[in-house]
Amino acid sequence: MDQDLREGFAAARRTNVDTSRPKTARSARTARRSAAALADNVVALAVARVNEEPSEVDDPVSSGEVAYPDATAEQQERARTELADRISAYLNKGRARVLVTDNLHTMVSIKRGQGVLTFRIHHMFLGAPPAVVRSLARYAERQDRQAALMLRNFVDANEEHIRRRTDARTFTCDTAGRHHDLQAIFDDLNERYFDGAISARITWGPRIKRRKGRSSIKLGSYTCEESLIRIHPVLDAKDVPSFFVAWIVYHEMLHEIHDMPVVDGRRVYHTPEFRRAEASFEQYADAVLWERTNLHKLLDR
Repeated sequence: MDQDLREGFAAARRTNVDTSRPKTARSARTARRSAAALADNVVALAVARVNEEPSEVDDPVSSGEVAYPDATAEQQERARTELADRISAYLNKGRARVLVTDNLHTMVSIKRGQGVLTFRIHHMFLGAPPAVVRSLARYAERQDRQAALMLRNFVDANEEHIRRRTDARTFTCDTAGRHHDLQAIFDDLNERYFDGAISARITWGPRIKRRKGRSSIKLGSYTCEESLIRIHPVLDAKDVPSFFVAWIVYHEMLHEIHDMPVVDGRRVYHTPEFRRAEASFEQYADAVLWERTNLHKLLDR
């Protein structure tokens, strides 16, 4: 404890001693107000000491002079170590272990175990101000709502640091299946539900040999960086109704126009608004029922 804090606590104690046996009610009230004011000053001084972590950092990566992907291995390690030390300073117990990522979707994930909190953190946090670093610690220890909100706002404000995939391969879309024409389905849905606003391309996914013993299957996907919808070729079958294929395509088309917010450090792909829009598909109930009763067949193909 530094000299200023010691003197503040000593003054508060002296005031409490002086007011323990007040001569009059008025003097007692005055003494209590003085003691409270001194206590407030002590607390304010303590908070100031906690918050005096410098907002400016020394290494070029954390200060923003050098972009993390362009930094040397030594600079990256220095920035990582510094962030781990800054987070650890705010933890009530245990220590922080930091792994820096360049992820597209998950900005923060935390694993707890054996006195160590492992943070997988996007490099945008390397130069974060003290309040954000403190929020990382508070969220890790208490899942604090206010801390989560601050982290979410920080990610939103620094979204330009999230890289955009630029290495998309050029290829010819495969839309004409043996039983279902994806382009025809897409064009029909685009006109009926989106007024032609969807600009994504569509293709069947790679027709590869089925993986044995699979327990799940991804029937469709949308890649925003490539503006591309892929549909699993297992749906290109005679016994798969066209309305079900259309529902899968419709679901992926919705991703082009619905936001994918970051909540607690993770991307949310299916918001309540998304689910409501999905349910507006004309044969939604039929599609959901068909999936529930026939998914096992698709898994076996």
